[in-house]
Amino acid sequence: MMKQQIAKRWLTAGIASAIVFGAIPPVVGYSEVYAKSEIAAEDVAVTSSKELQSKLAEFMGARQTTISLKYQGSTSNLKDILKEAVNGALESDPYTKYVVDRYTYSWKGTSGSAKITFQIYYRETAEQSAYVESRVKEILKEIIKPGMNDHQKVKAIHDYVVLNMKYDEDLKKYTAYEGLKTGEAVCQGYTLLTYKLLKHAGIDNMIVEGSAGNQLHAWNLVSLGGNWYHLDTTWDDPAPDMPGVVKYGYYMRTDEQLRKTHTWNNVYPAAKQSYRQTLASLIAAGGQSAAALQELEQQLEYTLYRPEAAVSSARGIQGQIKQAIGSGQQAVTIRYAGSERQLVDQLGSLYELGIKNISYLAEPLEGTGDLRVEIHWENK
Repeated sequence: MMKQQIAKRWLTAGIASAIVFGAIPPVVGYSEVYAKSEIAAEDVAVTSSKELQSKLAEFMGARQTTISLKYQGSTSNLKDILKEAVNGALESDPYTKYVVDRYTYSWKGTSGSAKITFQIYYRETAEQSAYVESRVKEILKEIIKPGMNDHQKVKAIHDYVVLNMKYDEDLKKYTAYEGLKTGEAVCQGYTLLTYKLLKHAGIDNMIVEGSAGNQLHAWNLVSLGGNWYHLDTTWDDPAPDMPGVVKYGYYMRTDEQLRKTHTWNNVYPAAKQSYRQTLASLIAAGGQSAAALQELEQQLEYTLYRPEAAVSSARGIQGQIKQAIGSGQQAVTIRYAGSERQLVDQLGSLYELGIKNISYLAEPLEGTGDLRVEIHWENK
C-alpha cells in the first residue's frame, strides 16, 4: 500500500571515510528503474548543509542516479550534515520523495574537505516523470472548465482519479506513471496523481502517511479557503472496480471524521472545519459562486442532512422516485427515517410506479439516526 521511512544504518570505516545506506521502501510489491546519469564532483562544490540540500533536491528532481559533490569545510560532523541534507532534499519535493526507492552515499577526504558520492534508485525515470507532468496538464485542460472555483476543481480532480483508476490487486504498481499508463495502482499511485493534479491546478496539498484497514496507507491533505481537509481518492474508489461509480465517504474530511477508519502519527496541519458546514456558510453568504456551490452541495449529497429531506413512509419514498423518473434517472439516494425492515416493506410499493428490478443499499447517514439509502431500478 505505502512506503514508510526506515531509520538509517550508519557504517563507519576509519576516521575520514564513511558509507551510509538509506531506503524508502514500498509497503508491498517492488519495482526499480535505473536511469544512467551522473553528475561529477569536479563540476559541483558546496560549502554548507543548505547548499548541499539545494543541489541534491535539484539533481534528484532531474532523476540523476549518480551524484558526486565536493564538500569544502570541516568534516568533523559531516555525517550529521549529510543526513540533514538528504532528508531536507527529500522533504522539499513530496513527489520526488515518493519515487525514490533507495539510496546510498559515501564520502572520503580530509578534515577540511571531502568527496561525497550519492547513488540513488528511482521508481520513475526522468522521462516517466516528464510524462506524468505532461499528462497532468492535458487532464486539467479536459476537466477544469472556465469559471470553475477551487471547490469545483477539487471535486473534478477527485472524480477523475476515482473514475480512471482502479486498485492494483496484485500490489505491484505504486507510481503515478503506472497509474496513468495502465489505469491501476495501489494507494501511493492514487495519492501521487492526486497530488500532482491538485498542485498544477493551484491547490495546495500534501501527502499523509498512516494506516487504514490494518494496512499502511497514504492519502492527501488539501488546503482550501484557509482550512485543511483529508481527501482519500483510493478509499472513494469502489473495490472491486465499479465503472462510472464515485463515492464521497472520504471526501474533504476532518481529523475527527477520518480517525474513525484511518490513523497517522506524523504531525500534519489540523483538519477541524466540517466541509459540509463550509459549503453551507459560503452558500448563505451569497456571491457569484453561490449557485455553483449549491450544485456541489447536491452532488455531495449534503442536502440529505436537512431535516426536511427525511422520509419515513411509502408515499414519501414514491414521491422521490417519481421525481427521479421524471428526470430520466434510474437511481436515487434518499434519507430514510426508520428501520431497514420498515424500509424493505415500503419499497414494495414502488412496483406500483411501473418499474422493475428494484434494489437498494442502506447504510447509516453519518451524524444522524437515519439511513442513507440508494435505490436502483429499471424501467419496464
